[in-house]
Amino acid sequence: MATLLSVNVGKPKDVPWQGRTVHTGAWKAPVHGRRMVRHLNIDGDGQGDLAGHGGENRAVLVYQLQSYRYWENELSRRDLTPGSFGENFTVDGLPDDEVCIGDRYRIGEAGFEVTQPRVTCYRVGMRLGEPAMASLLVAHHRPGFCLRVITEGHVRAGDAITRTRQGPEALSVADTDALLYLPGRDPAKLRKALSIPALSPGWQQSFRELAQGEPPKQEPGWPGFRPLRVAHLVPETPTVTSIHLDATDGTPLPEARPGQYLSLRVTPGEDAPAVRSYSLSSAPGAGTYRISVKREPHGRVSGYLHACVRPGDLVDIASPRGTFVLEEGTDPVVLVSAGIGATPVLAMLHRLAAARDPRPVWWIHTARDHTQHVFAAETRALPARLPHGRAYISYTAPGDVITPRDDEAHIRQGRLTARSLADMAIPANAHAYLCGPPAFMDTLGGHLRAQGLKPERIHTEVFSALPALNPGITATPAVRPHQPTGPVATGPLVTFARSGITTPWSPDRASLLDLAEACDVPTRWSCRTGVCHTCVTPVVSGDITYTAQPLEPPEAGTVLICCSRPAGEVVLDL
Repeated sequence: MATLLSVNVGKPKDVPWQGRTVHTGAWKAPVHGRRMVRHLNIDGDGQGDLAGHGGENRAVLVYQLQSYRYWENELSRRDLTPGSFGENFTVDGLPDDEVCIGDRYRIGEAGFEVTQPRVTCYRVGMRLGEPAMASLLVAHHRPGFCLRVITEGHVRAGDAITRTRQGPEALSVADTDALLYLPGRDPAKLRKALSIPALSPGWQQSFRELAQGEPPKQEPGWPGFRPLRVAHLVPETPTVTSIHLDATDGTPLPEARPGQYLSLRVTPGEDAPAVRSYSLSSAPGAGTYRISVKREPHGRVSGYLHACVRPGDLVDIASPRGTFVLEEGTDPVVLVSAGIGATPVLAMLHRLAAARDPRPVWWIHTARDHTQHVFAAETRALPARLPHGRAYISYTAPGDVITPRDDEAHIRQGRLTARSLADMAIPANAHAYLCGPPAFMDTLGGHLRAQGLKPERIHTEVFSALPALNPGITATPAVRPHQPTGPVATGPLVTFARSGITTPWSPDRASLLDLAEACDVPTRWSCRTGVCHTCVTPVVSGDITYTAQPLEPPEAGTVLICCSRPAGEVVLDL
């Protein structure tokens, strides 16, 4: 019979780590006597990061004495004591390859149900001083597991553990963990996992996505960069110029999906090469590409493109890419933009107009005034070609005189508001595509949600780096990405395209993630050991090598930056 050997608790605390502060509840210590177990945790216990730990489905974490002995031998450690793995219950018995999702147990006065394996997280490695620990727990099939509290009650060390019900599919914790994190998944086990009511919602969603599968992404074009010729330049407004590009041999360029972007590599003057991304604003299938560039007051690359690029020049271009694309379907479509943010949704409007798509389509655009209204004539004509197209334009500059033509009665003055958006009668089953300044997208997204659109139906495009996802790290003031401090390295150039940083690689760096953090480039990660794929990043050009092979390689054209280094010059979409 299994036995509860130790009850371990600990309140979250701030722990210094790699020059930062982590708020974590990973430090647990044994307690004596009886402890009350409640639906969210044990009296005296707490979790620091409730997005990844804790809550009703992860109220108690369990780890086994047998796994302690295994790691003592594997890691040559003799200092491991109950709570070292961040667990609340240290138990004798209940191995991961025998305990099943949905099993129920009685311990003391309390009743429990197994809901999921432990979440892979860098903090267990931080707690043990073993950075690779998150990966090792998965690779060695010894993750431990979480319990939901069915019946609250007191427990104490020495209590017997009795199984009161077996899980409905007899899917073990170890098999469930491998199903999410390791390759070679068994479709039958995926179906089993999805039929277990006790499995926590987060794991259910991950398994649904795996069961549905995704067809291989057929990105158009070519690897890395290739030279394209500037065919001609077209001023659109005083600050926006469109650059038309074609192949040097005259052959049609691969068709891009409406909403995708191009990455350009240029060398302004004596400066280091710079990479910037610009949405395609042209009609998909035209055989040529058009990007439309706004000249920013201090924009090194936009200034160069406006001042120096001429017809006939060659510009290094990477293939069209991006996931902000118009989806097929029959639901209404809402295209919302501000300023130069019109470019990706304009490509979508072109596609819809070319097909005379029968769906209801709203074109909603905000500009400062009529002189800054980019693509005004183009976007006046395209909605008119749609059976159910309608357009709404807002000018925000005070005092701008609007003298609309007969077909421009849709132009109004003032910013878009919840009321003005509601007056457009956008249905709740619409798909909305938003592009513009972050504050604009946040505000309009909120208005659309208030009108009944579900968050998954609101798609946004962000050209700057994505918001950081660094679980447990205490908030610090945002810092603009910059060159790393210290001596200048001499290795191959690494470019973080979204952040506008190009810097040499140093072999002293542990990984591309380490370099990104040294540049204050916003990063997204969780395990930091190649397991969870949170840090997966598209590679625009170049090759990488892995310092430690991930347990499951990412899809082609992407890299796990937490455990990789450049094999030469590399450009990352980060």
